[in-house]
Amino acid sequence: MNDNRLRDLLIGLHDELQNVESLDEKGRALLRDLDGDIRDLLERSGDEGSGSTESILGRLQSGIDHFEITHPKLVTLLSEMLNALSNAGI
Repeated sequence: MNDNRLRDLLIGLHDELQNVESLDEKGRALLRDLDGDIRDLLERSGDEGSGSTESILGRLQSGIDHFEITHPKLVTLLSEMLNALSNAGI
């Protein structure tokens, strides 16, 4: 996967996170953390080796588990992002 596709996925996920409504406290915390992770990844795209991506992978999986029933579109985007990062070797 090229950097442009990954960046597009990150931007799309970030946009969707901004539009999610009716969340519980755990959901709000997950989205807040993911939003920060995405901003960090966007800022350092192309900058090899800076920072850890383990936290974002774990939060993506937690988000998938947490929003599976209530926000299916968000889960689709989270799953796509998790797969893209895994396929990119991150």
